[in-house]
Amino acid sequence: MKTFMQKPADVKRKWWVVNAEDLILGRLAVVIANKISGRDKPTFTPHVDGGDFVIVINAEKVKVTGNKMETKIYKRHTGYYGHLYEEPLKHLFARSPETVITSAVKGMLPKNKLQKRMMKRLRVFKGKEHSHTAQQPEILNI
Repeated sequence: MKTFMQKPADVKRKWWVVNAEDLILGRLAVVIANKISGRDKPTFTPHVDGGDFVIVINAEKVKVTGNKMETKIYKRHTGYYGHLYEEPLKHLFARSPETVITSAVKGMLPKNKLQKRMMKRLRVFKGKEHSHTAQQPEILNI
């Protein structure tokens, strides 16, 4: 019996909507990462980008457990000496909750050339409204 290997031309993508209201950030990120990487499909092949599109709404209503809101720090560097910027989760969440979810999902994807392509299929929105109604996304219950 031969091992099944999916080809990029055989990939069928679906659109999913996730309501992030009252969900825990890490648990939400795991489900999203599995959807956009295609790990939840029986045709999963590690070297083929076979995942689905995911739309996340109500990004500002996601929860974090414990004391992470005060202690977790996000770091970014401009490339210049001394330009390391640190921002607590509380400040970043108030400024841009989309970035928090995007960063959590990105950390759970493989660190290779497919990561950038997979991240293009993640759309995160504040509030209930999103601009992808034409794609007729299905609701993903978590």
